[in-house]
Amino acid sequence: MSYPGYPGYPQGNPTVRPDPAFNPRQDAEVLRKAMKGFGTDEKAIINVICKRTNAQRQEIAVQFKTLYGKDLIKDLKSEISGRFEDLIVALMTPLPQFYAQEIHDALSGIGTDEDCLIEVFCTLNNHEIRTVRAAYESMYRSSLESDLAGDTSGHFKRLMRSLCTGNRDESYAVDTAAAQRDAQALLRAGELRFGTDESVFNAVLCSRSYPQLRQIFAEYERLTGHSFAKAIKNEFSGDIEAGLLAIVKSVCSKSEFFAERLHDSMAGLGTKDRTLIRVVATRCEVDMQDIKQAFSAKYGKSLESFISGDTSGDYKKALLALVE
Repeated sequence: MSYPGYPGYPQGNPTVRPDPAFNPRQDAEVLRKAMKGFGTDEKAIINVICKRTNAQRQEIAVQFKTLYGKDLIKDLKSEISGRFEDLIVALMTPLPQFYAQEIHDALSGIGTDEDCLIEVFCTLNNHEIRTVRAAYESMYRSSLESDLAGDTSGHFKRLMRSLCTGNRDESYAVDTAAAQRDAQALLRAGELRFGTDESVFNAVLCSRSYPQLRQIFAEYERLTGHSFAKAIKNEFSGDIEAGLLAIVKSVCSKSEFFAERLHDSMAGLGTKDRTLIRVVATRCEVDMQDIKQAFSAKYGKSLESFISGDTSGDYKKALLALVE
């Protein structure tokens, strides 16, 4: 699973890049030494795993099995624990399988983690969604669309089913006349009527390209004098509001969307470690530098300072190694 950047967006600025002097055999030997004998060298584990890309980590795992006949993830899990273990295992998991696991866990058990579903389906591009869907269906022998439909309801269910098709227009062209028509249709479906025609919002937000949606939002604001995001807040509530707003935020600034996710994972009582791990593990190779800038601009503090104040031990060291 690659991250070529979303059409209509420049390539993001990652914090984790391919190591130009990469030697998977040497890295495998370092990790073996770090876990062999009495005690574990957590620093060595962080220096290797947090400074390589996901693709490079997969090569290390192959070398580790070739050299020692052992599964690297199993060895790591036997040596480390807690949130540090969760983060390292996330980093070692191929991205499609990692996203598939997150979705499966979001749908399993008591209640549904709608925030996870929104984060994944409202920000990935078509190729990424299809790759994750294939991984999910291979791993769990179940239809992703059916599982989403079975665990969600109402307008939110329709939004998730639309997005999981991975069929958004990804062209670069912007049609101003069509954007004006869509803005007027959205206005008629929401603010100009009693009640809301949710299907119009779903159709436009799930199928139009990002550049086209930016034009639609501009046309909507020109017609009404306020932002499209404000219209969604006025017309919707609950999970469907959160999902539609996530698409709008992702279209306008994906970096700011993920900065908000990171802030919310650490603000208030307790840390939402699962969200923190997922965002850092999946965005460090994509646009974490951009997310850090958006975070500082929005909250007046650096992402590193938030992580330092909200986590501890090897977990904190590994997170900081990924975002610095």
